[in-house]
Parts: sequence; C-alpha cells; structure tokens
Amino acid sequence: MAKTRTNNNKTLFPLGPHPLPPHPFGVHLAATDQNTAHTVPHRVLDDGPLKPVAFIAAMTQWIVNHHVSPDALERERVRRKALARQGLVDTVQRFPINLSTQKGNWAEILLAEYVATSSGAQLPVYRLRYNPNVDQSMKGDDVLAFDLDSDPVRVLVGEAKFRSTPSKAVVEELVGALVKSHSGNIPASLQFVADRLFESGKNELGAKVAECNALFAQGKLQLDYVGLLVSNRDVHRHVQRNAKSSVSRVAVISLGLANPEGIVTASFAGARVQV
Repeated sequence: MAKTRTNNNKTLFPLGPHPLPPHPFGVHLAATDQNTAHTVPHRVLDDGPLKPVAFIAAMTQWIVNHHVSPDALERERVRRKALARQGLVDTVQRFPINLSTQKGNWAEILLAEYVATSSGAQLPVYRLRYNPNVDQSMKGDDVLAFDLDSDPVRVLVGEAKFRSTPSKAVVEELVGALVKSHSGNIPASLQFVADRLFESGKNELGAKVAECNALFAQGKLQLDYVGLLVSNRDVHRHVQRNAKSSVSRVAVISLGLANPEGIVTASFAGARVQV
C-alpha cells in the first residue's frame, strides 16, 4: 500500500493529501512531502509500489477521456464499423503519434487527474479534446482546476513537463512558467474554459467560471500554482536542489519512473486500441 510521508510541518498547498487506495495514484505511487532547498513545497512521487500493467491501464483510460468525449467515442465506433463493412480503414487520428507530444500530453493528463483528486477541485473542460492538430502541443494553461464552492473561490493553475533525463534547466523552466503565469494575473485559458462550457449548454457552470474574472478584479479569487516534472528516478534530487520561486503559492511535484518513456508509449498504444 502506498503511503504519504511528511518530512516537516509545512503544508504542501495547494494540494490535499496523496490519494489513498483503491485510487490508482494511491495504489501505484508513494508520496513524500518536503520543502526544496529554497523552501518551495515539493511532493515527491515514486514508483516503488507501481504495477506497470495496472498503472498503464489507468493512464490509458484517462488518455482516452481527455482526448475524446464519450459521445464522440460512440460516434467513432459506429463510423468505424460502417467503414469496415465496406472494407475501408478509418484514417481519423485521435491521439498524437509524435513521441514528444505524447510525453507532454501524458504528463499534463497525470497532473490534471492528480490535482483534481488530491484537492477536490473540478476539471470542467478537457482541453485536449479541442486540439485541432493532435500531434502538436496546445497553447495555454496545461491545467485549470476550479474549486467554485470554496471561500474564496480557488483556481489551481498547472504546468507539466516530461524529460527523459532531469536537469537544473528544466526545473527552472517549469517554475519559471508558473511564475510567469502568476505575473500575467488571470489565467490565460480561463475564458477558453468558460466558452467551451457555454457551447456545451453548461450555462450555470460557464457563468461561475466566467465570474472568476470579476472576482480576480475584486481581489476575491485565490490562485494557486502547481508544477509537475516527470522523469527518471533521479528527478526528485534535481527539483530538491533547484526549485525556487519568488511567488509564495507555488508547489512542485516530481514523479520518478524506472521506464518513463516505455510507460508513455504503452499508455498511448492502449488508447489507440480502445478507440
């Protein structure tokens, strides 16, 4: 069973506790909360308890859900059956083939699911469903999660990166992106989320998300920032030494895997089989 260990008394905001079993994060990943050498809250995730086949199966389901809506998935299956009866092959591409994009999307999806599960915040829109070119990375915030019932209303802004080999440079790039987002004030993708909700008929939720603009102007919106770096098992050392921030409400998660690229490619291979 995965456990959460804490090295000091500083709370790792904006995250809640590490998920417990039977959630896949609780089953397959162990967590340790600590502060970096520069006092940035740092949650170390490691793959000690990881069972690759089961973890890949969970990631596969999240990959499908983040890229394709249930309605679109059903339409896809109907179309493919119709084409198959005519001896034709469906050429629609739902998932990236480019390995670099796969790795970026994989890290983004894991961060989104982790933040939502740990904090209890909502993911009202799966933004990768709206990517017009699946082999290119999308612009905008990697993750926007909303706690609309909290007082004050809270938005969690996430940035995810995947590197086969960790380095000081990528840690600085990750934290720098979060600091840049903070300096830009309101999250760049907030209106994108509201617009997609209105378009899908979720007007009440769309209005609550759109209202975050006014709440920010009134100083009544809490913004928290979470970065994730996925790499090999040495990643936590690089984060521990190099993550520093001038912004107080920033936290970093490191995920060290024995075979990070292998898990990514297997997860996307599973997704392609399902769709």
